[in-house]
Amino acid sequence: MSAESSKKGLLETEDWWAVWIGLFIFILGMTPLLTGGKVDLLGWVIKPSVWLDFGKSMGPFKKGALNSIVSLLLTYVAYTAVLTVGAKFLGLNIKKFVIGFTVVYFVTFLCYLIGHHAFIAADSLGAAKKAVLSANPGLKSDPGALKSAAEGAMKLMLSADAGLIIALFVGLFIGNFMPKFAEYLSEAARPEWFIKTAIVVLGIGVGLKAAGSLSLSFNIIFRGLCAIIEAYLIYWAVVYYIARKWFKFSKEWAAPLASGISICGVSAAIATGGAIRARPIVPIMVSSLVVVFAVVELIVLPFAAKAFLSHEPLVAAAWMGLAVKTDGAAVASGQLTASLLLGSDAAQGKGWSEQLIILTTTNIKVFIDIFIGVWAAILAIIWSTKIDTEKSGQKFSGSEIWDRFPKFVLGYIFTFALMLIVGFALTGKEAETVATLKAAKMGAKETDLFRKMFFALTFFSIGVVSNFKKLWEEGIGRLAIVYIIGLFGFIIWVALLISWLFFAGVYPK
Repeated sequence: MSAESSKKGLLETEDWWAVWIGLFIFILGMTPLLTGGKVDLLGWVIKPSVWLDFGKSMGPFKKGALNSIVSLLLTYVAYTAVLTVGAKFLGLNIKKFVIGFTVVYFVTFLCYLIGHHAFIAADSLGAAKKAVLSANPGLKSDPGALKSAAEGAMKLMLSADAGLIIALFVGLFIGNFMPKFAEYLSEAARPEWFIKTAIVVLGIGVGLKAAGSLSLSFNIIFRGLCAIIEAYLIYWAVVYYIARKWFKFSKEWAAPLASGISICGVSAAIATGGAIRARPIVPIMVSSLVVVFAVVELIVLPFAAKAFLSHEPLVAAAWMGLAVKTDGAAVASGQLTASLLLGSDAAQGKGWSEQLIILTTTNIKVFIDIFIGVWAAILAIIWSTKIDTEKSGQKFSGSEIWDRFPKFVLGYIFTFALMLIVGFALTGKEAETVATLKAAKMGAKETDLFRKMFFALTFFSIGVVSNFKKLWEEGIGRLAIVYIIGLFGFIIWVALLISWLFFAGVYPK
């Protein structure tokens, strides 16, 4: 690959623009760390809250910094500005992109905000009490009435990520019942770009979290590596075999399908599709199935965990990380599982904490995510040196393998590794070190708001581009059967077995 083409590639692919935008958010988010908390360039970003009173449903991250509406509009302008720059270099129709993205952004944000309603998102009594007090401050003097009102607010207990589910279904409605409108939005509804950017930003928070759990690091890393082995070597091979031998799918379809079902869903399917240069429709269709079934898992598995694993919270938490196939749904399932288990009699007085349970789910998911790049590189090498040569009769060079490698993974590894180093460096108890770590965590929380919104944009966009009539014509029916057999036939149960083998009997000291 020539220097000119390399330079062109740095500015004209969604992969690289995911890296640039993710790193730009990373740099802005690290200003509190670099200035000791004196400068905060992201304090204005809009932050949804669990709410009963709509007037208190959102506000800037830094309270009192701006009016809520101003914060919302400023956040919209920020997203639109950076994405439009990328859209220009990607050769998109700018007018159509800006108009379409305006619709995509505000519809998605509204869905996400609805998901924060206390009747949906109050996944713990504490969150419900906070929402009730926000709407009725007078209840603070009446603990009994406050508890009763909070329990009444906890109707669904799905966590705020229920907004992702709402965004998905609204997108699906538009994509299937308003095809002309969906076609217009397609210029701005770009799930691959959004999820890639979200993954780069994801590295900031999870890197800092991993560094902050030093007492459990060895055990969590060991279990994470075990998860990688069973997910990539057992799951992937079995699903690929079923897709190829039983359902006669081509290699182009079988590989992303195997990754999407067995590894971590949308991002794995997209990374695999990019590595083997599959047609765009392939990872999009697989991603649609991943999201739909992740919703089913998110709703079903935490309640199953409460029913059968209430005495083994870490087994339940690990099960969520190994079985649920998208980052957002996996972490949300860990949150929901923690809330459900901590409310059960079996967990009372055992020293369990919500953070410990969620940490287990998150870290397992993180180490699985890290290996996406490794697996994508392996597939890129296999496809470029063995499979594609069957068609062309030519050997591919090392630059061709690099060209296939999903570049956004590099951004994720960079942000994760750097924040892991920062976290380890700030483990002291000196006042200055504690203050610096606090500033780093504040910046990470701000960037995580961008990550969550990019995830929400991904869910809505997947719905918009998922026209089931077209998907059915492309064979999504057979894809769904493979998915059902792979996920519910053995993956969930193998994940449960692995979780039990490595986490049963692990209790707080």
